[in-house]
Amino acid sequence: MSDYSITAVTRRVVYTGSAGVGPYAFSFPVLTQSDLAVYKNAAKLTLTTDYTVTISSTTGTGSVTLVSAATGSDRITIIGSRTIERTTDFVTAGDLKASSLNEQLDSQIIMIQQLAEENKRTLKAPQYDPAAVEDGGSVNMVLPVAASRAGKTLAFDASGNPVVGEDIGNWRGNWASGTSYTVRDLVKDSSNANVYRCNTAHTSSGSTPISSNADSAKWDLVVDAASAAASAAAAAASATSSAASAALANDWATKTSGPVAGGEYSAKYHASAASTSASNASTSASNAATSAINASNAQTAAEAARDATLAAYDSFDDRYLGSKSSNPTVDNDGNALVAGALYFNTTVPEMRLYTGSAWVAAYVSGASYLLTSNNLSELAATAATARTNLGLGSIATQAASGVAITGGSVNGTTVGASTASTGAFTTLSASGTTSSIAAVLTNAAEPTTVSATAATGTVNFDVTTQSVLYYTTNASANWTLNIRANSSTLLNTLMSTGQTITIAFMVTQGSTAYYASALTIDGSSVTPKYQGGTAWSSGNASGIDVYVYTITKTANATFTVLASQTQFK
Repeated sequence: MSDYSITAVTRRVVYTGSAGVGPYAFSFPVLTQSDLAVYKNAAKLTLTTDYTVTISSTTGTGSVTLVSAATGSDRITIIGSRTIERTTDFVTAGDLKASSLNEQLDSQIIMIQQLAEENKRTLKAPQYDPAAVEDGGSVNMVLPVAASRAGKTLAFDASGNPVVGEDIGNWRGNWASGTSYTVRDLVKDSSNANVYRCNTAHTSSGSTPISSNADSAKWDLVVDAASAAASAAAAAASATSSAASAALANDWATKTSGPVAGGEYSAKYHASAASTSASNASTSASNAATSAINASNAQTAAEAARDATLAAYDSFDDRYLGSKSSNPTVDNDGNALVAGALYFNTTVPEMRLYTGSAWVAAYVSGASYLLTSNNLSELAATAATARTNLGLGSIATQAASGVAITGGSVNGTTVGASTASTGAFTTLSASGTTSSIAAVLTNAAEPTTVSATAATGTVNFDVTTQSVLYYTTNASANWTLNIRANSSTLLNTLMSTGQTITIAFMVTQGSTAYYASALTIDGSSVTPKYQGGTAWSSGNASGIDVYVYTITKTANATFTVLASQTQFK
């Protein structure tokens, strides 16, 4: 067995089954795999059959991996369960090795920690309770003997010590002669339905009723059925009488369908008749007032309409002056002209508009003008002359996809200049020459997706929308990274043979670290070549792990991938 420190730790840990088969870590050191007990919900699992154990050779801590995956609704419990025994003795005058002594002491500490963990989950008196009886105090937490407490409730006496709880009684059914009864037995007297409780243990004799039986003093009356029945009957009769009186009183107060008695009507009937008469009178008065108001409003509206019509006609007469042989100097009312006034000149003839200072033609002929709907087709015969007049060069006649630029500038930068212009390109290819670099970038930025997501399951990396993917929530399980162009395009379609791209995946790790356990491209598994030559088998806790993948397409659907994992914290 390994030799390591047994730290102060609770030998129990509980997880939900959201990690599937795991691994589920335990932080308390053990000496062997059998020092653990694993439960899935309430079922105790079997080592090897249901789970396997991995133990660190330097700390004794480790993890449990299930054979069958659990779900998020399951509870996985790992506890220390070393058998409390000692199977090795030190022989007199024999070797006393430090490793053997450490093993025995470690085993004892582990068993003590197990008992301490179990003790935490027991029913016990608080530390600050009075002293126990054996220490001169009053607390005695020992349960009553099994025969006394069987089938009973647990209660506590005045000192807070456990005792058998008192029941109200033990129902025995109908009383019968020759039956052994004990204290608190309950019976029914079949002759009158009374219920009694036994106060003295005895064997019954005689007959019912119990009240006249020789053992009547040994019974206490609990339910007097006869008295209860008589009281109930009297109450029912009283209720019936009260209900009849209440019904008649209610009729005198509220009946409206006819007389209550002797041709007399209820108070509500007379009140309703009076209210109806008052309401009818009020309605008539209100209708008359409304009719008067409506008539007055109609007169006012008619007068307003008349005045508006006259004003509108006068306004129109001041603006359209009709047909005249020469420019008028005043309107039809002899008043000064207003700007916007119109008249038809019968001499020219044409419609004329007064600008406020002079009369001008209200419209012109459209014979010499261009129509928008003709899209400049009127100039087809003189296109070359029109371009010359507009100062347009030969570029105006070039096709959109075949413009040859032999001079000038783009976005304010001379073509061929050393300083590039700003611009946006969907696809940009620069080939360079044997003596010049194809492209030089200054202050270039890579698109980065920052997401409050935990790495788990399959993580899709879309290279058309990002160069870097950063998950800011702690990883919750190992994951598979799938690299693709996007959800509708394969990376194999996006890339040509001989092209290489580089991406980075930044993963936030909590106290339990996970790692990228597999890599796929377009959903197909790819085995990368790892930095240093060895594949990683774990993540790095409490930091950020950065995975960088350089992907080269060497043939159709064939890729060489260089991969590295670096921790930052």
